[in-house]
Amino acid sequence: MVALAGSGVANAAQRAAGPNFQLPFPCGETWVGSSKSFAHTGNEIDFNGSANDGNGDLGRTVVAAAAGKVEISAYQTNNGFGNLVKIRHADGSATLYAHLNSRTVAQGASVAQGQKIGTVGHSSAKYKIVAHLHYEQRSAAGAIVRATFNGVPFRYPNQTVTSKNCGGGTSKPPTTGGPDPANPANPYSAGQVCGAGFKEIDSQFLGPVGRVVLLYSASSGENCVVTLRDRTNGKVSASAYLEVKGQARKTDSGSFQYYAGPVRSKAAKTCVKWGGSIGSAEYDSPLEHCG
Repeated sequence: MVALAGSGVANAAQRAAGPNFQLPFPCGETWVGSSKSFAHTGNEIDFNGSANDGNGDLGRTVVAAAAGKVEISAYQTNNGFGNLVKIRHADGSATLYAHLNSRTVAQGASVAQGQKIGTVGHSSAKYKIVAHLHYEQRSAAGAIVRATFNGVPFRYPNQTVTSKNCGGGTSKPPTTGGPDPANPANPYSAGQVCGAGFKEIDSQFLGPVGRVVLLYSASSGENCVVTLRDRTNGKVSASAYLEVKGQARKTDSGSFQYYAGPVRSKAAKTCVKWGGSIGSAEYDSPLEHCG
């Protein structure tokens, strides 16, 4: 592809002014990017965990390449994107994440760099494709620009890249104000509720009211799910569930002051679905965490 005159200067200026984009996958993961798809015009990138893994990446976590506001979270048909998340960043630039299996952020939500926004899929009403992430970086004017990760330009048409998106995953939405004696903070942690040996491996915030947490114990081979309230003034409707692939779902639901759960099941080397709710805020994961 022959670049238009001046496009290198424009792209360099965009990179200098824009956020420090990171790979749209969790810290430490290695992915293969390619710009050679038949549907591409040049600067888009398709990501897979390896060069030829079929649908092996289905359900893997996709995170925000930079902080911003979700401009689109929808299933789109005419452009072939399927499940699409588009994030607008502070400088006006944008990133697109397409063909997702699931979307875990809503339009209008503010997201942190490294926050989970969906999972890898093959959704498309236009193309028959295997699971991968279609990724774009766009200028404020809407042009698809050459991507950079951690300040380094992507080496088109193919490159294997390791994520340095290590900013903390699903960051908690900003809060205001100090301690509120009439509505105290939750004294419990997910680790306390599940017990000794359980380590947090994923979480999703339920708006400003709390979060649902997935934990795992290497010694027992069990997963554990807890839904924690942020503030604990009185009891509210809440739930937590865990569904191991091929097994019936386990759920704890009711009216709770501090948390719903714990819900535990043995799930070593087995995919799980997990989630929970507080009032009307809820989260349902895809089938994931299969290791």
